[in-house]
Amino acid sequence: MPARPRRTLTAGLAALLLTGCAGSAAAPRPAPDARPVPGGTIVYGHQQEPACVFGGWIEQAYLSTQVLDALTSLDTDRQVVPWLATSWETSADGLTWTFHLKDGVRFTDGSELTAAVVAHNFDHWMDGGNSTAKVWLDGYYDRATAVDDLTLQVHLSKPYPRLAENLAQGYTGIQSQEALETRTAEQNCEQPVGSGAFVVDHWDRGEQIVLRRNENYTSPPANARHTGPAYVERVVWRFVADATTRVASLRAGETDAVYDVPAIDYGGLEDDGYEMFRYITGGRPQQLAFNTQQGPFTDERVRKAFAHSLDRRSLVETIGQGVIPYEGNGAVSQSTPGYSEEAAEAYDLDLERADRLLDEAGWTGRDVDGVRTKDGERLEVVLPYNSGTIVNADGASILQGVQEQAKATGFAVDLVTVPPSGFFSGLYTQPEERDIAAGYWTSVTAGILWINWRPISEEWPNGNNAAFTTDEFLGDLIDRANQTADVEEQNALYRQAQEHIADHALSIGLYDRLSTLAVTPALKDVWQENAQGGPVFYDAHFVR
Repeated sequence: MPARPRRTLTAGLAALLLTGCAGSAAAPRPAPDARPVPGGTIVYGHQQEPACVFGGWIEQAYLSTQVLDALTSLDTDRQVVPWLATSWETSADGLTWTFHLKDGVRFTDGSELTAAVVAHNFDHWMDGGNSTAKVWLDGYYDRATAVDDLTLQVHLSKPYPRLAENLAQGYTGIQSQEALETRTAEQNCEQPVGSGAFVVDHWDRGEQIVLRRNENYTSPPANARHTGPAYVERVVWRFVADATTRVASLRAGETDAVYDVPAIDYGGLEDDGYEMFRYITGGRPQQLAFNTQQGPFTDERVRKAFAHSLDRRSLVETIGQGVIPYEGNGAVSQSTPGYSEEAAEAYDLDLERADRLLDEAGWTGRDVDGVRTKDGERLEVVLPYNSGTIVNADGASILQGVQEQAKATGFAVDLVTVPPSGFFSGLYTQPEERDIAAGYWTSVTAGILWINWRPISEEWPNGNNAAFTTDEFLGDLIDRANQTADVEEQNALYRQAQEHIADHALSIGLYDRLSTLAVTPALKDVWQENAQGGPVFYDAHFVR
């Protein structure tokens, strides 16, 4: 099948609107004896355009995974399997990891994959080349060295027994050292050089990124479904911000797969024959973290009162329509190893208790709008959220429900929509700017707690601690968990940390972050990688 001509959304959507079938058109089904077709172009509709292909944001990880190979991968049971590293072992004291690399791998600029190149990548991340890779390793990483061309040693300052799992995340894709050292920052931003199944052909800013097949690809992960180059020739990674437009484009045949399917459309697409994928990402769920440094939530009673003012489950189940899972745990999601049910069940709707807690905290008055007051001050709290980046349309509806429910006990929630430009420029990141922070952080282990809750100090700031806590007990608990080799003991410590967070109402959960895909029946063997749920197009092929 030849590469498809470049398509636009406009004509197809206009035709759908004229015929009135945009919401009900069934997917075209291949014949029962459909055969794989070599070649072709996948047109994929994604909702967000990143600043660079590779970086520290999950949207970049989804994209860069197509281009950059990592040392490890995760199988469907989320067990670590080989990728660029064929095997690995740790020293008895847990401070040295030795990785044995796949032989004969070349980057798409012709340079070789060697242990020295991988060591350079580790140092590149830690020097600011990837902020997310850096925070995962902060406090544990010492240095990386090459024993020989295919043997890498990663030296740690403290044991980190889940390192291999964390290296499966898309933030740790390996780039050509030659490219990093000889090309401009802009070139490596727009067209990073990896050893992956696809190469960035070009980027039409504001519209799409075109990926071209790496004809010499030799290094798929152990959990891939074939070897050799990808089946399709190209992937057009199109940016379609509006969810309704994405779904309509799929139904119109303008796209072959789309990401972030609205809950209201999920069942209908499934009924109409589209292949549906739903991955509950591990790590921190979509949650609300309270500012413990200044404002009304410095009082634990007020935090607990807010939690008891909400019927979070009914909000999520109503808006999520059985697709979005409710999550009561504000620390980690239900798909994360070491998850605490006790923390998830800490707070339910209890208006009497919420009223009593606010009375005890001195918020005894009410103004004409029913908002609680104390010493002439209104109980007004600021809750900013990043529209279209961190919180999608369904999530925004859930936050609006939070705003409405909190009125019953006298909270006035100022819900502030922050555009992507404001979010990435650092708006609402300081204690004086917000009272509640909404957001998630994907992860393969409960080690995410270290990133989100490591105590803030002048010597070691932590911009990812959304509650601005300085809780040394909590930080020590998580640090001990991270260093514990026995998985059961480690998970017990992680659960203890989650329960401490819940006991003090430092954050409360709302719903689990999903990675959802809808794929036309003519496209087979798309799958979601098991570290973060991103789409994998390496094995995908068309049938007819």
